[in-house]
Amino acid sequence: MDWDAWFTLAVVAGTVYALARDVLAPSVAMVGAMVVLLVAGVIDPTQALAGFSSQAPMTVAALYIVARAVEKTGGLQPLLASTLGEGRGVRMPLVRLLIPAAGASAFLNNTPIVAMLLQPVTQWCERRGLSPSRFLMPLSFAAILGGVITLIGTSTNIVVSGLLEASGHGGLGMFEMTHVGLPVALIGIFSLVILAPVLLPARRGARQDIAEAGREFVVSMRVEVGGPLDGKAVQEGGLRHLQGVFLVEVEREGDREAPVGPDFVLKGGDILTFVGRADLIVDLQTMRGLASAEAKHLDDLDSPSHTFFEVVIGEASPLMGRTVRDVRFREQYQAAVLAIHRSGRRVDAKIGEVELRVGDTLLLLSDPGFQRRWRDRGDFLLVSRLGGTTPAATRKAWIAGLLTIGVVVVAGAGLLPILQASLVAAILTVVFGVLTPGEARSAVDLDVILLIAASFGVGAAIETSGLANAVANGLLATFGGLGPRGTLLGIVLTTVLLTELITNNAAAVLVFPVGLVAGAAAGLDPHTVAIAIAIAASASFLTPIGYQTNTMVYGPGGYRFGDYARLGAPLTVVVIVAVVILT
Repeated sequence: MDWDAWFTLAVVAGTVYALARDVLAPSVAMVGAMVVLLVAGVIDPTQALAGFSSQAPMTVAALYIVARAVEKTGGLQPLLASTLGEGRGVRMPLVRLLIPAAGASAFLNNTPIVAMLLQPVTQWCERRGLSPSRFLMPLSFAAILGGVITLIGTSTNIVVSGLLEASGHGGLGMFEMTHVGLPVALIGIFSLVILAPVLLPARRGARQDIAEAGREFVVSMRVEVGGPLDGKAVQEGGLRHLQGVFLVEVEREGDREAPVGPDFVLKGGDILTFVGRADLIVDLQTMRGLASAEAKHLDDLDSPSHTFFEVVIGEASPLMGRTVRDVRFREQYQAAVLAIHRSGRRVDAKIGEVELRVGDTLLLLSDPGFQRRWRDRGDFLLVSRLGGTTPAATRKAWIAGLLTIGVVVVAGAGLLPILQASLVAAILTVVFGVLTPGEARSAVDLDVILLIAASFGVGAAIETSGLANAVANGLLATFGGLGPRGTLLGIVLTTVLLTELITNNAAAVLVFPVGLVAGAAAGLDPHTVAIAIAIAASASFLTPIGYQTNTMVYGPGGYRFGDYARLGAPLTVVVIVAVVILT
């Protein structure tokens, strides 16, 4: 390899490290890599910015808007509402849950599908005394498997199609990967139904764990009439920085104030609700002006003045690596953190001092508008109201459904390219009032769009620098002796390994130029290689942080990190074998 190839290898290795260790946000890491390669002269401006003029980012953005319209209107509720059925078994409810979820994921982004189903599935499990851990991880995996059935099933498919087109081989058709993706999905779902009840332990979900431990960390005290706290503000009375607990709610003559600001003036008879560890409430026991009140628990979730929410921290959240106190959570989000759940357990520490990580599940107390304000923001991967009912489909659900079907039919029949069809559908969601312009704008994950656009430049550097040829030669030397399928196996294994370390889109982009060169040397059709890479890049089943939906169910399912490998490892082997044989 010459200097350009070695330099590109160093940049790619640094990018993979930054993504794997969450040192930088995915978009920042990829844009940074692209800029470094541009400044070093490995690629020219045309190559560096090719992704920004590609169809892939705009297509993905438009499909995000269409998926948000379906989610908002509850368009999938009639299909998914009765999937689990009755009874206390596991396998038949899994069949009824996973097949519709995978089918919907073939045409919509899988993140909103899992978000819509998570609460109904959890409530169904609670009513029947079943552990949600037996259902939520299979739900995530089924949504991932459904995404490989059609071109629009996941953004990775569209990215690979864009790379294929940019390389001069023409993009993938709407159903071109279905002849491989559909059997892979069905085989994967069959494996989940057989293996999940055996391999997944019964865990307590975050909300169940928190609710059952409520007596341990919810303490109510009454402000004594005429006492030292009567008439004083919260901060003035020394209630802002207590050891082990913090004030989350004040009840006064039936009215509730939550969250409680530092300037709120207390009055004799107020009932103050504190949250924290029971063994750290020594400050309250000696606090003058407070008397014990009747114990208060977390089962009154439908009060009109306050609501409990469950939120999950994603890898792109600005809360990552920061504490609740550092971000001034109550002031910034108008919500109080009641508990933090991590790796299947509630965190036993002072809440304000806990450094937040990917997959942490937070129990919040806030006003009913919290979900509307934050559901489309990057701060939380999932925002779910506790104790609420599943929203019914709105009167505009049929519009969102028709627009989705229209994209599939028009693009599938070749009447319009997928870009034009998805853009028209996205615009019509606003024209018909399904989404407001603000909702449409917030539905687009700019982090993903930037990552896709910048990754084209990094992919071009891998190809033009000669790095792709060098790595391809290594693959051929290792797997080429097994024939074309052996080479394909090497490409798929490389993609699967990378997708567990970094994002699926980034993994597909980095492997694509290598796979194209190795595939050509082995006599493989470029479209064959592209389909294998797209499916393998989505096969992220081994960790809770490899894919968004895996992270979403991490806390609500009460999983521990190793639980994913229990079920994910055999599923990954099944998918790899199926892809190599079927492709």
